[in-house]
Amino acid sequence: MKKLLLFLFTIWSFISIGQTLKTENVILITLDGMRWQEVFNGCDSTLAYQQTYLKDGKLKEKFWRSDSKESRKALLPFFWSTLAKNGQLYGNRILGCKVNVTNNQWFSYPGYSEILAGHADDERINSNDKFYNPNRNVLEFINSQSKFKGKVAAFTSWDVFPYIINDKRSGVYVSSGLDEANDKELTEKEKTLNQLMKSVPNPIPGVRLDAFTFYYGLEYMKKNKPRVMYFAFDETDDFAHQGEYAAYLNAAHYTDRFIEELWNYIQSDPAYKNKTTMILTCDHGRGTNAEEWKHHGRKINNADQIWMAVIGPDTPAKGEVKGECQYYQNQVAKTLAAFLGLDYSSDKSVGDTMQPMLSSK
Repeated sequence: MKKLLLFLFTIWSFISIGQTLKTENVILITLDGMRWQEVFNGCDSTLAYQQTYLKDGKLKEKFWRSDSKESRKALLPFFWSTLAKNGQLYGNRILGCKVNVTNNQWFSYPGYSEILAGHADDERINSNDKFYNPNRNVLEFINSQSKFKGKVAAFTSWDVFPYIINDKRSGVYVSSGLDEANDKELTEKEKTLNQLMKSVPNPIPGVRLDAFTFYYGLEYMKKNKPRVMYFAFDETDDFAHQGEYAAYLNAAHYTDRFIEELWNYIQSDPAYKNKTTMILTCDHGRGTNAEEWKHHGRKINNADQIWMAVIGPDTPAKGEVKGECQYYQNQVAKTLAAFLGLDYSSDKSVGDTMQPMLSSK
């Protein structure tokens, strides 16, 4: 009898929690290779001199402050105003809060696969080659639900994402790389974006500049009102690999502005206002010294260290999470689904839901 009562109470609790969720839409955002060190401390003055081609003589004036809290505000004003005030940020290891990947590769395809699938797959996902991911992912799972069918989309700068998401199998709409807007009826902004993308110089061959990825995605949202959107920005990683610290910081700063513009749009549109959660993270970390910050991979110390952030109607405003805690990249998928009242599972064990993101406890 006690077991029956416990079972019924558990079911009742699950239903009750599901009914109280206000989130109807989720937006996932990733900044490729964006270090937690800059997210939580701002500009690193010891790296600011590393600018070869994309020089910015006003870098320190724009982003460096003697107080790291002021420096991070200058670099990422939306993060440290709106997100810190109304959401949660994880990964400041100085304060004891740790976030790590669980895969042993520490580079992009394995990281994105872990984010989306909810588990690592070191045997099969161990390169950045263009091959279709054999693992089911949370976007695919959500798109298979009747009320979300055709309402899941991804706009990504890196052209490997159709393979990571496995758009052929998943049915998820993926705009990637140098893809232009190709709807039958284009908005005037989409027409302009298509023209500009062919004309604007691109220092990262083969990768769509993040501004195009963002504005293509924003126009898609305005037209189609997807329930789940994924924005994957890439410039932070590309410029870091080139050793262009100024461009790396500028890319992060611009992306922060994109996220702010996206949030303002969400709060202005009845389809999204007060019923949309944003989850932000990265695929991997980077090294820490003057040479290794340019790189990542399992031979680079600390490249498994990442960060996360979340804001939305069901997330208690805790700001920067402090104290000893350990979270993992493989928890993103199940947490994303949980915001929509869905229980994501896979053929492999996935990371647990990050309950603090959905509960005051």
